[in-house]
Amino acid sequence: MSKGEGLKGGLQSRHMTMISIAGVIGAALFVGSGKQIALAGPAVILAYLGGGILVFLVMRMLGEMAVAQPDTGSFSTYADRAIGRWAGFTIGWLYWYFWALLMGWEAYVAGQILHGWFPVAPNWGYALLLTLGLIGVNFMNVRNYGEFEFWFGLIKVVAIVLFLVVGTLAVVHLWPFGDAGGMSNLADRGFMPNGPGAVVTALLGIMFAMMGAEVVTVAAGETSEPGGQIVKAIRSVVWRICLFYVGSIFLVVCLVPYDTPALVDPTRGSYNVVLDAMGIPYAQLIVNAIVLTSVCSCFNSALYVSSRMLYSLARRGDAHRIMAVTGASSGAPYVGVVISSVFAFVAVYMMATSSMDLYDVLMQTTGCVALFVYLTIACCQLRMRQRLQAQGAELKFKMWLFPWLTWAVILFICAALLTMVLEGTYRQEVLYTSALGAVIVLMGVAAQRFGIGGPKAHEPSARKILEQGFNGRREAAALKP
Repeated sequence: MSKGEGLKGGLQSRHMTMISIAGVIGAALFVGSGKQIALAGPAVILAYLGGGILVFLVMRMLGEMAVAQPDTGSFSTYADRAIGRWAGFTIGWLYWYFWALLMGWEAYVAGQILHGWFPVAPNWGYALLLTLGLIGVNFMNVRNYGEFEFWFGLIKVVAIVLFLVVGTLAVVHLWPFGDAGGMSNLADRGFMPNGPGAVVTALLGIMFAMMGAEVVTVAAGETSEPGGQIVKAIRSVVWRICLFYVGSIFLVVCLVPYDTPALVDPTRGSYNVVLDAMGIPYAQLIVNAIVLTSVCSCFNSALYVSSRMLYSLARRGDAHRIMAVTGASSGAPYVGVVISSVFAFVAVYMMATSSMDLYDVLMQTTGCVALFVYLTIACCQLRMRQRLQAQGAELKFKMWLFPWLTWAVILFICAALLTMVLEGTYRQEVLYTSALGAVIVLMGVAAQRFGIGGPKAHEPSARKILEQGFNGRREAAALKP
């Protein structure tokens, strides 16, 4: 199956720390948040807070499973074991599709920014260069991916911290420039002007922005102490989301009115609007530089996680075995890297032929993948925990208030999806993603019936895996619940 000896690892603790931070911070925070603010008003803070709590609880559930058995396929593998092969197949391919398609959009944004700075080449030319360059990075040892994410993530963190400092000075009227407002913008036009339904609806765009926190559980399989790294990342999710998302969005709704037309301008974004209001020169250039860093980081992570998901699917017989081929020296699944980059090349072609609008239709089908993934994780944790309790296994890292909090998450996600369908703003995204999931299920049934992917790889029983993970893993034994 593999020319090499499988994934070789090489990620260090500092890489994992920055991967866990960078995974939460995407370009949607700097640009796309304006749409959510316009939709929900200042109450969007509640939507970001609710989304952050949801991500934290889901990560806690995922951590319970991942500490026991770190796996490159992460929740796709757990869905296979806890629910059934169809569930692992479906969520694995749906997750791959999300990240593979997102790469094309990131390449497009990067091409637009670079073409604006250096118009000597077409935007599709810059997108092509970015795609080829990051494919080269992912052909090498995973340590190179970790280094790129470390520096990309560091730039984003520094940018947000500076924004928080300057924005706080403006809120308390200590910033001497511009005409940005203060706390009065929180209530001048109503805190929740469009009702609670708009706050719930804004959750979908917010979950799309927060998608990526779970990447650390995929990457942990290529570290020397996966259990410890997963727990460390999960415990830091709270302050990262509170600081980077809730904190920065709070400043935005304080400093500019929620109905400012520029907030929904796709060429600007919320950070740009705030910097302009504070009288900071070259605001557009500054934000574009940060967004460029973010899209490069997101592209890099998307290519990494999608290739690893293909590797895991192939190892389990749910994708063609060629996708599990790895380099003899690098250990990178280079066939999976090439296949995962297909949509990036499709985007380059659409940019060159001025047909990028068709790509927007494809992006709609990924609208609520995050909620479907999180729903799957919650259902997996519910099944696996019940099985463990029946077997009397000892848990070293576990979800709180089981099963009530797990059920609360499941019901909240289902209610949020139903609200989005009934309210109508994101109805198409929910229906498209549901239809896509159904198509993937049918493809999985056909593939397994005709043996396209190959036989399911031999795995020890779930009971044996979990008992070994919780009772025998050296790093997990040192963890406190």
